[in-house]
Amino acid sequence: MFQRPQHLMTRAAQTRSVYYVEEPIFGDQGDTMALRKDQSGVTVCTPHVTQGLSADESQARTAKLLQGLVRNEGLTEYVLWVYSPMELPITAGLSPALTVYDCMDELANFRYAPPELLTRETELFRRADLVFTGGHRLWEAKRHKHSRAFPFPSSVDVPHFAAARTVKAEPEDQAGLPGPRLGFYGVLDERFDAALMSELAERRPDWTFVLLGPVVKVSREELPQASNVHYLGQKGYGDLPAYLSGWDVALLPFARNDATEFISPTKTPEYLAAGVPVVSTAIHDVVRPYGEAQLLEIAHDAQGFETAIQKLLDARGTAQATERQSRADAHLSQLSWDKTWQGMEDRMAEAAAERTTLVVEAADD
Repeated sequence: MFQRPQHLMTRAAQTRSVYYVEEPIFGDQGDTMALRKDQSGVTVCTPHVTQGLSADESQARTAKLLQGLVRNEGLTEYVLWVYSPMELPITAGLSPALTVYDCMDELANFRYAPPELLTRETELFRRADLVFTGGHRLWEAKRHKHSRAFPFPSSVDVPHFAAARTVKAEPEDQAGLPGPRLGFYGVLDERFDAALMSELAERRPDWTFVLLGPVVKVSREELPQASNVHYLGQKGYGDLPAYLSGWDVALLPFARNDATEFISPTKTPEYLAAGVPVVSTAIHDVVRPYGEAQLLEIAHDAQGFETAIQKLLDARGTAQATERQSRADAHLSQLSWDKTWQGMEDRMAEAAAERTTLVVEAADD
């Protein structure tokens, strides 16, 4: 998946050496660190660790591989950029010039979160020189824990998604589905409001619902089973505009629970950049700024979604729809991952004068 870490690190690689450390692969080949440079210039580092060891021993061996990477690559003045507090033990032997915690989500609120996560995050706050958060709501929750915490909400590659407005041919697995089409892409887990979607699909059997993404931490049986709901699987980042081009309305049907309290969905500006009208549940970082600026519709239940979707369907091709999209485009013109990365660079420059290399701990997708 191509998300916040990938957007930021590919931009970092334009001016820095970036080592992106993935989670270990366990096997019988012994302990090694495999390196490969991708087309963006990022060096992807994959630890291969002997299987069958205790968690503590596996982490200790991964830590040695990471120390070896730093030593073998001759890294002296480098930034340690961390996404998951759970990886903190493998960084204990490192001596970075600067440590950055880019906190994308309140991971402790997710289903099956490790019980030690909060303890490790507290230690990470102690070690970090800077804390960035993936949204304003999350920043409000974290800012009292660190004196240098800054919000950097979800951004968007506008040209990439705006291509959806001119796509001529839809993907084969979607092209034959009847309209109107209502779509969602993203991980289908406890954050996805399956009950809402089930009721909505039942209320409107004449609508087609297209869901793209992997099923994680929930069973398929927990998801909507109606015949007008179509699961097309996970799609590559480069393929998303083609799917969006065939949607009449894009959906953000997030449940209101602990796991969604602090999310800032990247797909919000992506949907809008594609030129697709949007209906969302009342997620804090969607309501503000998008809902308050009337760039999308906010609904609270299946009936509300039905009403909002019908309103958007009826408005297709009208001056009202054009005016709303123009306002959305004006808002999006102020956003870009380039600007987000530059803002982070500025904060790092304030915190330290010299840094030439990034070592990045991968987050769980």
